[in-house]
Amino acid sequence: MADNNVTVKGTVASVVFRNDETGYTVLVLELVDGGKVTCVGSFANLSVGAVLSVSGHKVNHRQYGEQIVADNYTMCNPTSEEGIVRYLSSGLIKGVGAVTAQNIYDMFGDDTFGVIENNPMLLSRVRGISKKKAMEIANAVSELKCMQEQIMFLQGYGMTVNLAMKIYNNYGADTKRLVLANPYRLVDDIDGIGFLTADKIAVSMGVDPQSEFRLRAAIIYTLRDAAEKDGNTYLLFDALMENCSRLLSVDLTQYGQLVEDTVTKLVLEPSVKVFEVEGRRCVSFIRYYKLESGIASKLVALNHDVKRISVDADSLIEQFGTVNKIKFHESQSGAVKAALVNGVTVITGGPGTGKTTIIKCIGQILSGQGLRVFFCAPTGRASKRITQSTGFDAKTIHRMLGFEMHDDKPAFKYNYHNQLPCDAVVVDEASMVDVTVMYSLLCAIPSGARLILVGDKDQLPSVGAGNVLSDVIRSGVIEIRYLTHIYRQSEDSLIVSNAHLINHGHMPEINNRSKDFFYINTSDPAEMADTVIGLVTRRLPGYTGAAPMDIQVLGALKSGLCGVENINNRLQDALNPRVYGKNEINVGSHLFRVGDKVMQTANNYELPFVKFGEGAPEQGQGIFNGDIGHIKTIDRNNGIVEVWYDDNRLATYGEAELTDLTAAYAITIHKSQGSEFDVVVIPLVSGPPTLINRNLLYTAITRAKRAVVLVGSKKILAMMVHNNYIAARTTNLCRFLQSEKVKYLRYFAEGAEAESTDDYPEQMPDDILADEEF
Repeated sequence: MADNNVTVKGTVASVVFRNDETGYTVLVLELVDGGKVTCVGSFANLSVGAVLSVSGHKVNHRQYGEQIVADNYTMCNPTSEEGIVRYLSSGLIKGVGAVTAQNIYDMFGDDTFGVIENNPMLLSRVRGISKKKAMEIANAVSELKCMQEQIMFLQGYGMTVNLAMKIYNNYGADTKRLVLANPYRLVDDIDGIGFLTADKIAVSMGVDPQSEFRLRAAIIYTLRDAAEKDGNTYLLFDALMENCSRLLSVDLTQYGQLVEDTVTKLVLEPSVKVFEVEGRRCVSFIRYYKLESGIASKLVALNHDVKRISVDADSLIEQFGTVNKIKFHESQSGAVKAALVNGVTVITGGPGTGKTTIIKCIGQILSGQGLRVFFCAPTGRASKRITQSTGFDAKTIHRMLGFEMHDDKPAFKYNYHNQLPCDAVVVDEASMVDVTVMYSLLCAIPSGARLILVGDKDQLPSVGAGNVLSDVIRSGVIEIRYLTHIYRQSEDSLIVSNAHLINHGHMPEINNRSKDFFYINTSDPAEMADTVIGLVTRRLPGYTGAAPMDIQVLGALKSGLCGVENINNRLQDALNPRVYGKNEINVGSHLFRVGDKVMQTANNYELPFVKFGEGAPEQGQGIFNGDIGHIKTIDRNNGIVEVWYDDNRLATYGEAELTDLTAAYAITIHKSQGSEFDVVVIPLVSGPPTLINRNLLYTAITRAKRAVVLVGSKKILAMMVHNNYIAARTTNLCRFLQSEKVKYLRYFAEGAEAESTDDYPEQMPDDILADEEF
């Protein structure tokens, strides 16, 4: 039977179902001419009482009967008394309840919206409405109407309601004008919109495929994608051209010159930099080129300018060993001595090689000489671990630098013009530090101070762009100390030894005598998922004494039966089930409950928090990618959620910020960097070589303090151990360091015995902020 095209007008009587992520809605309309009809389709967030004109086609659903599938719709002001009162008191207009709404209608009748839109001050004649309140009501109605019009415009180009709301929240009333003028600006301005989405909108608007807007957006997107997804700070020009060709779905012979011309214009802006590496043309964002250049010059300068101290290092190290009942291996004592002598020192080693003990020893010796030593790490968990293990106060790098908002942009209190009051800085988990954070840190360290970078070179590189620790090590410019002797290992412990075996390409030792390293052999995904759930909820809490919430599932993949998304859903049902009276809130495809374990998935520099400690609570801003906590309260009426983070911060989320939260009963291995967990469960699943590799498995295992359980087939385990694939990052820092050292030595050779670098030419502007935009 053919579907019938139809247009109906009516009042929303009820919203039967709504998916906030897609906007898909099932609603019932009370028709103007009587009767009711069910409409289905993508709608804005509608309230009962809203009046719609819906165009679509009738279908007969086998289960639900006749429905109208909406192709498009328009909002109309309600005209009946019931409709007007219901609309005004729907909750969308703050401060107007049923009584006030009825009083407004009683005075103005069917002309209510005419008064609100054209002469709002008349509302102050209504009992209980002041002139100020009258304007607030008028503004709310105007903003609501504007928002609905803009959302409908965007939905007309196939956008989900959530995405449309993101755009509207950014552009406001100018949404339609700005998007029509250049839809590709969405790629730069809106998180979650890539080139393909913007291109689809542009094509539907009739934008010329050879438009400079389009070519420019493709180039910027390709470079940004290479940096944010793959960590590359530049691309070979040929790779840029090939990626742009694929993105634009065109032949290079047709578009090659146009792309070249657009790159040239970007160079002149300047947005990008074109240069050569070993005779091959390369292209980079000017931001990343300058960041790596600046890091190189500052590291070389710090290494040269160190203020010497006179100490008996051997005696002090021996005293430390005696007090702490430790016998240092020569590699450990050598690392401590290097940190006392050099301006910049890198100390690298795997698990159990004494990195934390060395940090404590260096801290005690330097502070014992009256030097001010600052300790930091990229994450809250890592900095907390330093404090617990060494007794020294440690902070995240962002907190140490005094993160703050300045003119609505993220910035650091401590920078090149206002440097840290310190004589030494120790950075743990240095492999996680990307080029942006490293540059900001180096700007804040005064000339003459020491910098000690501690980390495991075999861990996953930073999530952000660059490969700082590996590049510094490869350059040969900075003193590197390798830790090879394993300390942290009891006779029946296998976590540390197996981590080292895997790191060297050998299968881990698995036997029943171990108390902390286990393997469960299964190749069936459903059985594997059931095993993981059973381990977290019953078996491991009983064996280790760890609470289920302290057991962390680490996965390589997000999707699939054993992917983190499905495991999260199942663990939420098992550990934090729906209970009457326990508040819940839907955020896109996620359902959150009070008590849920959650993680922040993006840096939010403005999110407010209160930090609780021994003294008075401290207010601050900024929750960062990878922070883990649990939901403390949910206010569904106002869309407000409070999250208690592991470092005693209570953060308050509004509706707009909740999209950056995700369940954290299971997280990806990449997201676990810098963290340690009592007990770790690792499902071994098949996947691409880029993910199923030795580096990822090694990183996952070294996150565990007390116990590790691998669940999966021996075939996948062997594949991961023997697959040494690590995606090479294209970065400039290594060669910049090498050339900077030559340049630096030449500069000072001309100035004889120069003792300071105050006049050494800077390679970078000194006011680069902490944000991701340069």
